[in-house]
Amino acid sequence: MHALFKRCAVLVGVGVITALPPSAIAGETVVTLENGIVGTLNLPDGTGKVPAVLMLHGFAGSRDEVASIYKREADTLAAKGIGSMRIDFRGFGESNGNAEDLTVDSQLQDALSGLAFLKGNQRVDAARLGVLGFSLGGGIAILAADRESATVKSLVTWSSVGDFHKDMVGDVGQKVFDKAASRGVAVIDFGDHQLVLKKDFFDSLDRFPLAAAIARYRGAYLAIAGAGDFSGAYVEPFVASSAANPKEALMLPGEDHIYHALSYFSSGVEPVIAKTADWFSKTL
Repeated sequence: MHALFKRCAVLVGVGVITALPPSAIAGETVVTLENGIVGTLNLPDGTGKVPAVLMLHGFAGSRDEVASIYKREADTLAAKGIGSMRIDFRGFGESNGNAEDLTVDSQLQDALSGLAFLKGNQRVDAARLGVLGFSLGGGIAILAADRESATVKSLVTWSSVGDFHKDMVGDVGQKVFDKAASRGVAVIDFGDHQLVLKKDFFDSLDRFPLAAAIARYRGAYLAIAGAGDFSGAYVEPFVASSAANPKEALMLPGEDHIYHALSYFSSGVEPVIAKTADWFSKTL
């Protein structure tokens, strides 16, 4: 299975969301943002303003992420007095839209909508906002932090892409790109389902150089990756080139793209979750 595609299940091409009931989980509320973006808002107990983190899922994923690692991160953050909101990008999970309309541009717009929602929430301290991105969502998180440099105080990436075009070619192969260029669409086969993407998606991969974006970022920056994953090649160079302060590169020996999240006996996810929560606690 492709590194960018590893996850438990994917829901694509859902219909319009008109209303959603509150989450049954204490402290969590399902919210609908502009353009039908659905998210789970998790706020700590109390009435005062709290820092908050926007959480961006990976390619063809959904807001709780594989093995519910984003849900687990949200709970850990809440225990430290930090709020969060994890969203489904348009066309995925419960959000409105069609997956075939996916582009880097659309996902960046969704991320910026998420930040705007948090800034406008009466329980959130708009001066203490962070972003967490996983895999392809890590690249979107970098772009959002660069675009909203005055807003994003702290950034964390898990197994992030470092070059949208190069990394996607490495996953799906050049033939998929060639088909999109010649036919206007291309099909990515996940085994149990297929995802149709338009040429616009593949074209958008070249419009956003991540190395330049992270070099401009001046907030706090933590990059985490498994030493056995393709994303590990970007961690130290990105952190070294970034203008961020403080900044840290964390390479995990023996870990893969999802930190063995689906392994009962050898999962490395818990240290990643704990490190991330501690980082946001110190930098927000």
